[in-house]
Amino acid sequence: MESTYRQMGLSDMEYDRIKSVLGREPSLTELGMYAVLWSEHCAYKHSRKLLRTLPTTGEGILVGPGENAGAVEMGDYAIVFKIESHNHPVAIEPFQGAATGVGGIVRDILAMGARPVALLDSLRFGDPKEPRNKYLINGVVAGISAYGNAIGVPTVGGEVKFANAYSENPLCNVMCVGVVKKDRIAKGLARGPGNALMLVGARTGRDGIHGATFASEQLDETSEQKRPAVQVGDPFMEKLLIEACLELLDTPYVVGIQDMGAAGITSSVAETASRAKTGAELYLDNVPLRESGMSAYEIMLSESQERMLLIVKQGKEAEVAARCAKWGLLSAVIGRVTADGMLRVFHKGEKVAEVPVTSLTDDAPCYSLLPAPRPGTREEVPSVTDPDSTLLELLASPGISSKQWVYEQYDYMVQTNTVLRPGQDAALIRVRGTRGGIALSTDGNGRLVYLDPYEGAKAAVAEAARNVVCVGATPRAITNCLNFGNPEKPHIAYEFTQVVRGMGDACRALGTPVTGGNVSFYNETCGKAVYPTPVVGMLGVLDDILAAVTCAFKSEGDVVLLLGPDRVSFAGSELQYLQYGAPSGTPVPVDLEMEVRLQKTVLSLMKKRLVKSAHDLSEGGLAVALAECCIDQALGASVELADDTMPLPLSLFAEGPSRIIITCSPEHLHEIRRCCGEAGVPCRVLGTVVKGVLSIARAGETCLRVSVDHIISKWRG
Repeated sequence: MESTYRQMGLSDMEYDRIKSVLGREPSLTELGMYAVLWSEHCAYKHSRKLLRTLPTTGEGILVGPGENAGAVEMGDYAIVFKIESHNHPVAIEPFQGAATGVGGIVRDILAMGARPVALLDSLRFGDPKEPRNKYLINGVVAGISAYGNAIGVPTVGGEVKFANAYSENPLCNVMCVGVVKKDRIAKGLARGPGNALMLVGARTGRDGIHGATFASEQLDETSEQKRPAVQVGDPFMEKLLIEACLELLDTPYVVGIQDMGAAGITSSVAETASRAKTGAELYLDNVPLRESGMSAYEIMLSESQERMLLIVKQGKEAEVAARCAKWGLLSAVIGRVTADGMLRVFHKGEKVAEVPVTSLTDDAPCYSLLPAPRPGTREEVPSVTDPDSTLLELLASPGISSKQWVYEQYDYMVQTNTVLRPGQDAALIRVRGTRGGIALSTDGNGRLVYLDPYEGAKAAVAEAARNVVCVGATPRAITNCLNFGNPEKPHIAYEFTQVVRGMGDACRALGTPVTGGNVSFYNETCGKAVYPTPVVGMLGVLDDILAAVTCAFKSEGDVVLLLGPDRVSFAGSELQYLQYGAPSGTPVPVDLEMEVRLQKTVLSLMKKRLVKSAHDLSEGGLAVALAECCIDQALGASVELADDTMPLPLSLFAEGPSRIIITCSPEHLHEIRRCCGEAGVPCRVLGTVVKGVLSIARAGETCLRVSVDHIISKWRG
């Protein structure tokens, strides 16, 4: 038994704890159930204590952490959203790993009773010129597009970033958003003893067994042998499942619903019973199987995709089955809700498992981290001898150049709700039946977090909020996906601890509570960890989609302004990484009070219709941000930098927080300056919008001059 439980990822102490709970040796099926639900992926053994420190409540928050997804109020509607990772699967099988990542997060939204209306993906890869990385990139993008396009949910935004730290362990974080009337939110509760537990959707096979434990361990040279732990998706089945479940949730027959994701039947039944403080009996002979000869252990742990658990009122099973059959879906009563808090499993006339429900869910081990920081690094300062060439080199770099080659593979217009296409500061989709819209962004800079986890996490939240503000929306809440290496290592424990602290401080300051998300540990291969990468999925609300703002310069003669402070650094910057291949130094800290003033001021100016375009300054600094504003309308700008003591390379290419470029008509300049002055937000006139060229001067001398055609060519190339 010792070798068995260790192969399942359980420690000696955890195995002893299981024996103590049961008062005996566990059966093989019971051992597997504990192994998956006590895995890092399901139990959050190293993160639960810290996650409880995050702000999770606030105005308009309808559902916070603990359910399948968070929900934010928008008039009569609830906007449901969540982000999760599928990192280990894509490292082994990129297409199916990404596809099933999409399928899983969509079912989480569906389990809240919401129709999925948008997807975003946040991806990290190694150098795209290397053959294996190219294979991973192509597979992941193809998997996302194949699944999302087939189920008819638009992929409207996200990000793709590159660094050598992700070469062996790419990151695939997928966010889904749904809409439901706020009085129709569904819950994952196994209520009502005697009610039926019905499995709806695909047959159960051997794919994905121990996928949860696979996601809770480091990768090594043997990981390719674990391809069977990667599930196989069927998007056409998922589309039928979406429509059938939404129809069933409009009937009085269904009292609870849950996705069968990680740990399959085991987790869905245990979690719904635990939330409702009930128990359950399962009859595995009733489970529709794809393969013959499957054991109870395999059935309970299978992570076959496109399956949902419905809790159905006793006596209404036939009506539910008929609705499922109409959609061409299998359904089966696989168990009943009980009142005694036990989970019993029967197979071939034998009781193969009997465990307290809460021992699987609430009583999983919880470990304390032992954090210790790694040594700091001396900042490497990039060399800039020709600003024109440096700008063009940055625009052509993998991190900044156009991602059209990615999003052109996605159907981002399906459902016809997409207001702003991918490539803007944030995605924007309308909410049917209202004038309003939802703004969405994903952000996270692993290089900054590597250098300063606390400030890097603050920066991720602040930038995600700024991106939403730049399209005219008010930030309301976040979901997060926290991607780290082995938390048992002191420096990674330190990174995680500081990230949670920084994220909490930023969310409290900006008024954007955390409604849920995902922690992904053990993102290491042969001991080499990814950069600590917290990805923030930000949700913003816009009252009138006709008031949306984009980043493109609009008209010749418009005034170009820079709002925010001039605190910049090359630490963790795109140019530093481009020249040295690694981040170094100390990033500029985020002044959260300034960030709040900046965002509120920009939103106020937009509501007064004073702003014609807006763009957040991020990777590449001021010169890159100006160039990006030139692209969509092929308009340039004539800019005069302040005659100060800051070295020219810093002014052009260094990076810092809390900065936004806006444009306005000349007649509105005085009012904008007045509003910024009253709010205490620095406001500097940079120049004007012109035809055909981006020209930057200082002290009357031109220091950078590049044609817009050249900018577009390099960026798109």
